[in-house]
Amino acid sequence: MDRYIADSSAVLDGTLKEVVVSGRVRGTLFLLSEMVEYFTSLARQGDGIGIVGVEELKDLYEVVDKLGLSDFVKIETVSLNRKVDPEELNIYARRFAKENGCIYITSDEVARDAARLQGVEVLYLGKTREVLTLERFFGPEVMSVHLKEGLPPLGKVGRPGNWRIVQLSSEPLSRKQLEIVVRELIAEASKLSPRTKIEIRRPHSLIIQHKEYRVVVVFPPVSERLEITATKPVVRKKIEDYGLPPKVLERLEKSAEGILVAGAPGAGKTTFAQALAEFYLSKGKIVKTIESPRDMVLPPAITQISKNLATSEEIHDLLLLSRPDYTIFDEMRDTADFQLYVDLRLAGVGMVGIVHATSPIDAIQRFIRRVELGMIPSIIDTVIFMKDGEVRKVYALSMVVKVPAGMREEDLARPVILVKDFITDEVEYEIYVFGEETFVVPVKRGEAVAMGPSRRVYSMVVSALKRYVPPHEIKLEERDGVIVVKVPEEYLGVVLSRGVTKLEKIRRKLSVDFRIEPR
Repeated sequence: MDRYIADSSAVLDGTLKEVVVSGRVRGTLFLLSEMVEYFTSLARQGDGIGIVGVEELKDLYEVVDKLGLSDFVKIETVSLNRKVDPEELNIYARRFAKENGCIYITSDEVARDAARLQGVEVLYLGKTREVLTLERFFGPEVMSVHLKEGLPPLGKVGRPGNWRIVQLSSEPLSRKQLEIVVRELIAEASKLSPRTKIEIRRPHSLIIQHKEYRVVVVFPPVSERLEITATKPVVRKKIEDYGLPPKVLERLEKSAEGILVAGAPGAGKTTFAQALAEFYLSKGKIVKTIESPRDMVLPPAITQISKNLATSEEIHDLLLLSRPDYTIFDEMRDTADFQLYVDLRLAGVGMVGIVHATSPIDAIQRFIRRVELGMIPSIIDTVIFMKDGEVRKVYALSMVVKVPAGMREEDLARPVILVKDFITDEVEYEIYVFGEETFVVPVKRGEAVAMGPSRRVYSMVVSALKRYVPPHEIKLEERDGVIVVKVPEEYLGVVLSRGVTKLEKIRRKLSVDFRIEPR
């Protein structure tokens, strides 16, 4: 009877169980107890790899018992009796195989080659599944698939801005079915397959990139049930497909080097960024990306760097030393991301940052208080706002020294950032510091804010209400000598209950009357 020892890859992808059932393995099958403990420890933390590993081992024992295979296969655990780095478990499995004359079972191509070089007999089980179970849910025009334990599978069908939710099957999904989906993905990633990578791994969650599919897996207790969400791009565009005016294309090609691509989730930001990356590549530029996860579908000439597998300092050094002409920074989320964007831009690297924003001005405000106001035009010169897969607004930023719109006193001149509609060249917002506050003030025709004798009223009102209402949500108008303060309806109650006293102080000081209305 032969003796075998299996490594973690053969356990995770389910092939160990398959060869036991099929009869290819007969004799004594050894498992490292340190590997079992490692999977168990991860499972307790909610780690997806640990959960899959424990389930596969449990299924292996149950299969041997239920099918009466115990007369043909004897499973034993062996201990190394030493503390082992989890990353080295498979190394010790190969060493055990060599020292004890065992056949080494693996699904990892690199581990197979290492064993053969050491003179160890190998049973290689690695196989690439052409189509995973997850992929079978994606029919024509399916943008995303939403799988949850105990519920039928759902999918978004259509195009950005024009989609509908459909039920892909009437049968609810069981925990076991979802675990099979997760197991297949982890198995592909464990083989170091170039088409499948675990981009982010945390307790109770995984983010996996499989081909063009971005997969988010959430385990209990973070979610109340096991849930899998997978998305794939359904639209591939070139920059010419967006119908941009020639002056915008000229700006993108020749002068724009600090670009923000903004929009709500699903607005088409990443699709546009992919088109922009390929546009720069076609112009003979060196282009790289920073992604988390790496889900852009790009030509091989564009290097895609994972933000999760390298520190900000490492990415900073890599990009400065390799000197790309443009870097596409996908999904800028936290202060560290914005700081990396700023550092690279100030170092002379052309940057394209992708941010979530409900309006184009919101994208700019993400930088306010993260950097000095005077640096913003050096960091951001162009803002492109996406909605329903189309470019809806293009802003250009510049700085001048002037009296802010609405103010009258010449001694109030100060540096002001002008935010212009690039197509019409009309100023829509001014950004400046008044006192200790930074104000983002709409000045577009038809939205201009009348403040009475000076901008002082506006500044004082915003300062008085900033504890209750975000400053950019406050709008003022003048009607028949009365200053109308407009705030969103959700803030109206707190302004009426707490802000009125402060407005009364301003009224007495400046001899102006106020009225509060919902926007």
